[in-house]
Amino acid sequence: MTSDTHAPCRKPGSTDTPGIPAQNKGPAARPSAQPSSHPSHLSPHGLTRFNAASAAEAETLLLSCCHSPRWAERVAAHRPYPTVDALLAAADEAGYDLSRADLDEALAAESSAPPHPDAPPAARTALRAAHAAYESSFGHAFVISLEGVRPGERLDQVLAGIRSRLGNEPEEERVIAADELRRLARARLAFRLSEGLTLRHSEA
Repeated sequence: MTSDTHAPCRKPGSTDTPGIPAQNKGPAARPSAQPSSHPSHLSPHGLTRFNAASAAEAETLLLSCCHSPRWAERVAAHRPYPTVDALLAAADEAGYDLSRADLDEALAAESSAPPHPDAPPAARTALRAAHAAYESSFGHAFVISLEGVRPGERLDQVLAGIRSRLGNEPEEERVIAADELRRLARARLAFRLSEGLTLRHSEA
């Protein structure tokens, strides 16, 4: 986990549309959210506060989106951003450049999102078993983007995704997980900008 080789995060044919994040269990973590992250829906006030925040405040907020200190430092260091689009593009680019160690650290902070409380018991059991099988195979939580998936179809989409990706070789799955994590980091950051951007100092 100490290699500095960059993970090949760009996936051919992938889009940059973020989706529903799993839980991030690192410092300043937030529960699972279902953000609408299209930049046109965001107020500029969150960006203004982000640009004006101290380095510690900005990095703490960024770590709640992706628990890679190097990623957070890089995105925070390039402030001020002229637009939300520019900030999200910078977050994407920093996500592409995560080293193997950075990616391992970020994935270790993730935890699998639970099913909706209204899901039937059999579905909840199946999801727990699928998550356990995935984590046993790859050593980290399953992450996936669910943008555009209807709420009633998300459970089936997650189960299908886990079952499909369980057949991957470790390095193949690393590429996919890195891309999904990048999209989730973008979604979380966009959501934080839209919800009022409560900044706080890191306690680390």
